[in-house]
Amino acid sequence: MKLLVIEDNPDIVANLFAYLEPMGYELDVARNGLGGLAQAAAGSYDAIVLDLTLPGLDGLDVARRLRKDFRRPTPILMLTARDTISDKVTGFESGADDYLVKPFSLVELEIRLKALVRRSHGLHLSTAVSYADVNFDPDTLEATRAGKPLQLTPTGYKLLAALLREAPKLVRREDLEREVWGNDPPDSDALRTHIHALRAALDKPFPIPLLKTHPGIGYRLVSPEATSAA
Repeated sequence: MKLLVIEDNPDIVANLFAYLEPMGYELDVARNGLGGLAQAAAGSYDAIVLDLTLPGLDGLDVARRLRKDFRRPTPILMLTARDTISDKVTGFESGADDYLVKPFSLVELEIRLKALVRRSHGLHLSTAVSYADVNFDPDTLEATRAGKPLQLTPTGYKLLAALLREAPKLVRREDLEREVWGNDPPDSDALRTHIHALRAALDKPFPIPLLKTHPGIGYRLVSPEATSAA
């Protein structure tokens, strides 16, 4: 696995190299946000370990620009000392795929990286899927609503694809978790925060929402006509 580590703390960088390199990981490092963004945009990496607090350009801006300006779907594991739900939602909305709070276990970091890469490799579907005015082409990783591009994370693409395949039927929480994380889902807030980020991209810029929550059960996409009638 080839990783890009964007981190300005030399002790954390040294620990990551000491732990991961002997196991065969190849690591590149950037010590500020602008340099990390340039390397992430130009290089080919299996995953990115991204610190939130960086000189020059913080981790949120790095993730946003990597997704929006460079359209790179590389999985991002964000490192931060902030651990509230709102902090996690902000991180996911910026383009992060997973979130690890400092201080963290190197064993857990490796497990999460492996899960991210597995999920990323399993992103592709056999055919394009669509419902209402939403379209997703897995070959190009292009998702649109009403012809306008949607900026999503790899996890967001997988959630959207699962909802599109079943629309307008309900998709249960446990089925979405299995679709995205297999048999090793993260903590209980992960699906909710990723759904929040998906809704921000899919519904927030448009007058009629499509993503409907059935509390405690699951989620589904509904047509604009059904939403208007309701």
